[in-house]
Amino acid sequence: MPLACKTPQDVMDAISKHDVKIVDVKFTDLYGQWQHFSFPVGLFDPEDAFEKGMGFDGSSIRGFKSIESSDMNLIADPTSAMIDPICAVPTLSMVCMVREPITGEPFSRDPRGVAQRSVDYLQSTGIADTVYIGPEAEFFVFDEVYYHTGQYSAGYGVDSAEAPWNSAMPGLGHQVGIKGGYFPVAPYDTLQDLRSEMVLTMIEAGIPIEVHHHEVATAGQCEIDMRFSPLVQMADYVQLYKYITKNVAKKHGKTVTFMPKPLFQDNGSGMHTHQSLWKDGKPLFAGDQYAGLSQTALWYIGGLLKHINSLLAFCAPTTNSYRRLVPGYEAPVVIAYSARNRSAACRIPVYSQSPKAKRVEFRCPDPAANPYLAFAACLMAGLDGIKNQIDPGNPAEIDLFEEETLKHVKTVKGSLDAVLTELEQDHAYLLEGGVFTADLIETYVAHKRIADVDAVRLRPHPHEFVMYYGV
Repeated sequence: MPLACKTPQDVMDAISKHDVKIVDVKFTDLYGQWQHFSFPVGLFDPEDAFEKGMGFDGSSIRGFKSIESSDMNLIADPTSAMIDPICAVPTLSMVCMVREPITGEPFSRDPRGVAQRSVDYLQSTGIADTVYIGPEAEFFVFDEVYYHTGQYSAGYGVDSAEAPWNSAMPGLGHQVGIKGGYFPVAPYDTLQDLRSEMVLTMIEAGIPIEVHHHEVATAGQCEIDMRFSPLVQMADYVQLYKYITKNVAKKHGKTVTFMPKPLFQDNGSGMHTHQSLWKDGKPLFAGDQYAGLSQTALWYIGGLLKHINSLLAFCAPTTNSYRRLVPGYEAPVVIAYSARNRSAACRIPVYSQSPKAKRVEFRCPDPAANPYLAFAACLMAGLDGIKNQIDPGNPAEIDLFEEETLKHVKTVKGSLDAVLTELEQDHAYLLEGGVFTADLIETYVAHKRIADVDAVRLRPHPHEFVMYYGV
């Protein structure tokens, strides 16, 4: 449960009130993985936690430090305190910022620190004081999974009772067809109660939830939508969202994955990200321009579209992301904007004409992204568009997936390697206000080229044996 703490003393009072036995501290590595360690409550030192810092080995965390300068500190954010909904032992959990141990300065590659700096920069510009983010993170719930790779063999497999490939097996029927998973009721949708338990656990942890449902793909694709929140808080929620979905599924003997494209020839999982700017409690994206947008919103879109390929290095950050970003599966590969048209990279939802509902939906991100870096990068691109009054061009009101249309429009780059190159060449907008640093970008790109791009590029693919073994 959320504890509504504001100060370190509030946290200590909550520890006593809820008979907490363990205090757990969490932080995120450069590539989006949540990390943690825990204290028995009797050894939890609030002075260390909130002032001096809790030490850890930064050389063991991806993208942080090398062995000769490995010591790092965490400073807990008391406002993030909650009773962990997954742990059986009463556990208070807090999200932390990463600090340099000698100077106490924020660590430049701490993703949460980047997100906070992006908000600070927004406020320094005077353009707005708040950015709201509303991501729609999709995921698959499988009954079984296996995978392996080595020097002489590789393979994987997933299974779901819902999947059509099981229709030839004796059973109860009602399999969900390929691309047939959008909104069918039970018994086709076998995951209603599981999602409901996930939702109730999220609400218990303090995440505001709007809706949940089965998604388009077969074999257990799901979506649970969080209500929009300020940028840093929403990035915290995304990490908690993943933690809860995976652990609730595990409790029921199932497994959750946020990889964007686990199934061939079916829809992948995206994380459409709704964005809006506000100032003094008033929405800045409502106006009398296209689809009820303001000029400010159109410039913001111009920034997203101008920098879209470098943005994808953070928003679609895996080789698997580019199995999803292909035409034909509702994936937003066309560099355009439109009201209602889901084939455009930027969409303007028109469900409501309320000024407060006016927002931009950037559809390219996927849930493998580090939310702190992805949301911060989107904000920086949008702000660049506003500051430089970047014209997004004319809206697209046609089916952008039609074969003839695709010959005349620009599409996003088709590989992780290509968008990393774009990030190397187009990142000045990210450096504004010291939000991102050149060191972070260089480290990120270098690691991604070795650990992601080369790891896939240099290995024979199982399907290559199908195509080439007999040549």
